Amino acid sequence: MFIDIDCAQIKKHGQNAYGDYFVSKRSDNQERVLAVLSDGLGSGIKANILSCMTATMLIRFIEEDISIKKAAQIIMDSLPVCQIRKISYATFSAVDCRNDGNVWVVEEGNPSFVLMRDNEEMPLEGKEFTSPKFPDRHLMLYQFKAEVGDRLIFCSDGVTQAGIGTKDYPLGFQRKGLLKYLKETLSIKRNISSTELSKKVIEKALSVEENEHAGDDISCSVLYFRNPRKALIFTGPPYNRGKDREYCMSFSFFAGKKAICGGTTANMISRELKLEITNVDEQECGDLPPIAHMDGVDLVTEGILTLTKAAEYLEQKELNHKDAAGLLVNFLLESDIIEFMVGAMINQAHYDPALPIEIEVRRTVIKKIKTLLESEYFKQVSINYI
Repeated sequence: MFIDIDCAQIKKHGQNAYGDYFVSKRSDNQERVLAVLSDGLGSGIKANILSCMTATMLIRFIEEDISIKKAAQIIMDSLPVCQIRKISYATFSAVDCRNDGNVWVVEEGNPSFVLMRDNEEMPLEGKEFTSPKFPDRHLMLYQFKAEVGDRLIFCSDGVTQAGIGTKDYPLGFQRKGLLKYLKETLSIKRNISSTELSKKVIEKALSVEENEHAGDDISCSVLYFRNPRKALIFTGPPYNRGKDREYCMSFSFFAGKKAICGGTTANMISRELKLEITNVDEQECGDLPPIAHMDGVDLVTEGILTLTKAAEYLEQKELNHKDAAGLLVNFLLESDIIEFMVGAMINQAHYDPALPIEIEVRRTVIKKIKTLLESEYFKQVSINYI
């Protein structure tokens, strides 16, 4: 089971920093996902510092195999209380989940999370713990078994309190408003990604605010438990030409989505598998070479230039481009487990000392894409040099 995770956020209107902070980490063996969403008191820089400190410390404790309950209790007992408002300087929600479906959730002060299964909320009973140092501060701990198709939705009170005081939402959007919107959205698009669903939730919360000005920081994190979507990208001819057919056959039998990046690579596969390259599409290609088509392959693009531009889009989070690099980015983000087959033969057409290193060395670009996909988009990526 693969855990698709993402978070979307909007700053409070007029602020230049997020008062909420989200951090997530996937273990090196890809079997565990940790995440924390913290809401700092107030907004702006001060709130950002408080929430960042809380989230990073908590996820570090959990990562070091301190139980999520113990880690949360340490944070709860350590956080000071505002002397004026008599409330915690930061609230938090944390989750520790495994690929076998075992999930632990702990919450302190944030709105209660939502577990959606078959488009209905699954009620869960948690255990409450009280801080011996601050008797008015309580912790809720949940443990349950997730199933394929389940979604966990966490949010800051910027979602549940959105629109508070307005004519349509005098008490705010509230948790029941969130539940209603989740059901409506999931009934229309059952396989919606965590990225898209989290964005839709915060956009909905913003839409109910007066003049669509966020009265507080708005954050929503979504975890989606599903069967993994696999993808393979073949780029660059193999070092040993005698193994061309072997690698082409391996590419052909791959069970998942497939892409080719590179004209030489495409011609090799076309030759070895007797597949025609057809219908070159020159629309909206911009400065990049256009895409091509091949039976049984989901995407065929030029190589180094397109890969380099795709890395740039990923780094800058520009995800709406329609050129070949934009299509490659969409291909990557719509997959969970991504494998690169990278040929080791040097393409003399790009071996130019005057060009930047991303252009000169294919593997440098692939490593950069791998790092971005893992650190910023929570994907599982491997590289196989051939």
